[in-house]
Amino acid sequence: MKLFEYETKNILRKYGIPTPKGGLATNRSEAEEVATKLKPPFVVKAQVLVAGRGKAGGILFANSVEEAEKTAEKLLNMQIKSIPVKSVWIEEKLQIKKELYFGITTDRFNQSYVAIASEFGGIEIEEIAAKTPEKVVMFYINPQKGLRSFHTRQIARTMGYAGCQILELGKILERFYAASMDYDVELIEMNPLVETIDGKFVAADARIILDDSALFRHPEYKKRLLEDESELTSQELEALKSDLAYVKLDGNIGVIGNGAGLVMATLDTIQHYGGKPANFLDVGGGAPAEKIATALKIVLSDPNVDTLFINILGGITRCDEVARGILEAKEEVGVTKPMVIRLVGTNEEEGKTILTKAGIHMLESMEEAAQRAVEISKHGGK
Repeated sequence: MKLFEYETKNILRKYGIPTPKGGLATNRSEAEEVATKLKPPFVVKAQVLVAGRGKAGGILFANSVEEAEKTAEKLLNMQIKSIPVKSVWIEEKLQIKKELYFGITTDRFNQSYVAIASEFGGIEIEEIAAKTPEKVVMFYINPQKGLRSFHTRQIARTMGYAGCQILELGKILERFYAASMDYDVELIEMNPLVETIDGKFVAADARIILDDSALFRHPEYKKRLLEDESELTSQELEALKSDLAYVKLDGNIGVIGNGAGLVMATLDTIQHYGGKPANFLDVGGGAPAEKIATALKIVLSDPNVDTLFINILGGITRCDEVARGILEAKEEVGVTKPMVIRLVGTNEEEGKTILTKAGIHMLESMEEAAQRAVEISKHGGK
């Protein structure tokens, strides 16, 4: 889950990390109220959950309260990468001496968090790494020991600082790491982290991406994800509400399975036979009929789906419950698209009986079922 810039800065301030003074506005009158409490000049930033908003015209400057009002109104009436701007963050413009980069993310290959730092900030870190890789410092963090003060001072030194500035920058990086652990981040970055003309360090821009699997520990953000602005599709939102793991893909064969490993194997098998999966959907273990029905509704709500492949290996999940869920969804949604079903495991015979009576036939081999789904998606079963 992506957080807005203002949400990220609110978190950083809780940890004692300096950020520019600012406030949030959703209309022109609120913009005036915020700006009158600040010192000009101002930076007015569109709050959207997409990268590259600066290049898209989402960050503007104003020299007076009146100009800040007009600028805020302009941004609130525009879209950035097809996303409407619903709020703006107005803050005091910093007098910048130098722009830096600092971020923390996960390195799945090394099974570790990694701190990434550069004395060049303000542009994408991938661009910095591609053009001047020697200017990017990567420090792998021992998960048992964490990022300690001597580590952060070492990083500050590699970024070109000495003396008291090493201590100040080191403290900011150490607090930044604490925030990243407390909020279960997949990515957290300050870009730019600026050195001001008086030698201080301030997070001029920042962002956080939370690990969706940890949202139960952050209910305030999960609530916003479900009820307010979100980068998720309607299918992803409905899946999240129903405790289903769903990822939209670009194919035309809808996929439902139980267990992430089985669903991944299903996607691979479909592609092996020349098909294109439309989604990843894992109903989890022990899914009742209602959950199965919800999963079908979510997958079938995608207009790109023309064939459905249901692959269930019943362990905790009972095949008879899956069969009832399929019939429930067929009755409620009026399923007209062809379904290929592979149903084996716990209460398998009961499940097959329920579906056979309804005129729905099953296959026992995942490979055979995947091949059949691909044939139907390409030729309508002919």
